[in-house]
Amino acid sequence: MIEIRRSNERGRTKIDWLDSYHSFSFGEYYDPTNLHFGPLRVMNDDLILPDSGFPTHPHNNMEIVSDLLEGTVAHKDSSGGEGTITVNEVQRMTAGSGIRHSEFNPSAVEDLKLLQIWFIPNKPGLTPSYEQKKFAHEDKQNKLLKVVSGVKEDGVIFINQDAVIYLSDLDKGKQVTYKVLDGRGVYVHVIEGSANVNGQSLNSGDAAKLTEEKEISISAETDSKIILFDMTMDF
Repeated sequence: MIEIRRSNERGRTKIDWLDSYHSFSFGEYYDPTNLHFGPLRVMNDDLILPDSGFPTHPHNNMEIVSDLLEGTVAHKDSSGGEGTITVNEVQRMTAGSGIRHSEFNPSAVEDLKLLQIWFIPNKPGLTPSYEQKKFAHEDKQNKLLKVVSGVKEDGVIFINQDAVIYLSDLDKGKQVTYKVLDGRGVYVHVIEGSANVNGQSLNSGDAAKLTEEKEISISAETDSKIILFDMTMDF
């Protein structure tokens, strides 16, 4: 079964420094039929203007993954930790028992674009922590590259949930396929470009929720950036 959510069906928060699209209920956007997909709770597509960002705010009991698309984000937290994330880097923050942090676009001229992805963790009260890695375009080109997993693996970011994230930079005309195990759900989001997913044409910002599918076929109709989630639906 495949359910398509179009880009213009997403919620939106637009203020003077932030333009954010919400694939699931978030903030003032509430849809009781679209609260989550398995443990995937938040999928926000954020554009943050120069010299601006999220002031210090709290999180707890959430696994937060940031995928940097353009620009740089500077972050700082209540434990004294701080750093930056740049293009093609992915970061996981375990909010766990509670953490306060800020995220800021330090550039005076460049916009910041990123995906903010939240998973409900497999247990509450975890010790807050960070992990981040850089994944080159060449490693994602015309294939699905595993970047996040609930199983500890070399070169892959660990997350406290039974979920896997793949990234792919597909050239026009190229195709990737993905085998799905029983009981798993797959969520495919087109970050940029246009792609055909199991016979459905998706454009930038569109997504597909797939359940009870044995295989996922993704064909690039234009040069495209894709993110694919494979996760437990026993939730």
